[in-house]
Amino acid sequence: MIKKLGDGSYRLMSKKINPKTGKPRNLGTFSSLDAAKKHEREVQFFKRSK
Repeated sequence: MIKKLGDGSYRLMSKKINPKTGKPRNLGTFSSLDAAKKHEREVQFFKRSK
């Protein structure tokens, strides 16, 4: 999932909760929504390619 941060950047968060912290994992912070969406597609592709 992509969240917009207060400074205007976007963060890609995992839907799965990190058991150590109890929060979703940070999968990257991006300056634009397009960059975050592109990286999300890359992550989804990699997950399915194994």
